[in-house]
Amino acid sequence: MGETSRLLGPAEVRALAGRLGIRPTKTLGQNFVIDANTVRRIVRSAGLAADDVVLEVGPGLGSLTLALVAEVRRVVAVEIDPVLAAELPATVAARAPGVADRLEVVRADAMKVTDLPGPAPTALVANLPYNVAVPVVLHLLATLPSLRSALVMVQAEVADRMAAPPGGKVYGVPSVKLAWFGEARRAGAVGRAVFWPAPNVDSGLVAFTGREPPPTRATREQVFAVVDAAFAQRRKTLRAALAGWAGSAPAAEEALRAAGVDPRARGEALDVAAFARIAEYGPSVRGVDPGAR
Repeated sequence: MGETSRLLGPAEVRALAGRLGIRPTKTLGQNFVIDANTVRRIVRSAGLAADDVVLEVGPGLGSLTLALVAEVRRVVAVEIDPVLAAELPATVAARAPGVADRLEVVRADAMKVTDLPGPAPTALVANLPYNVAVPVVLHLLATLPSLRSALVMVQAEVADRMAAPPGGKVYGVPSVKLAWFGEARRAGAVGRAVFWPAPNVDSGLVAFTGREPPPTRATREQVFAVVDAAFAQRRKTLRAALAGWAGSAPAAEEALRAAGVDPRARGEALDVAAFARIAEYGPSVRGVDPGAR
């Protein structure tokens, strides 16, 4: 959008943290980005438009925030740490004075956010703590349907799970649930040296594009219950794995056959549309014997 921000480098990040008395904690999964080129790459990969409203989770010291405010109409930064939340507006005002009014900081736990002030967010862009990355993304997509896209930096292993297609060992609950909301894909790898402190794992970028869920009479919660049951015992056939969900193994087989799914298959073989079909024949949806449909 023509505006510029002075991005944070390693020296600035450490100096800012030192002044605030911040020591990155494993509890909050804090690994601050200290490489400006990585920040630019994240923003570029996010494919943002000038009129986007970006939700940033866990902005920390503001490395990514500074790059975002220069590119979009508005940034809503959700930060759980009170010291970081209080300092972020001052950092942006000092280093991007021409666009500082585009930032709004919300001090909150992203897992408990149900709405946000101002215009509805259109994109999620964040460096997410590894231990809560998947729950946070799924919660926000479910709670804020205005989100059309996302670009998140997560642990490489988590990125693989989020973007995995059916058919492999990496494919699981995160893959299917994310596919309910849209399409996820790997958007590149990120090395350890761009963080302070350097984590002991590699990171990866996941790009997400929203779309309508598969057509089904079942609710999202009902579909996700089938997904959870299928992967809780992923080595078992669906007939066995879904026995508890359906009430018995024969009832599970009946539901699976009604949905056009082989009862001998395993959860990792099914896409989200298949799980949605199975959910329609569950006891909570059908209300009657599946054979009656």
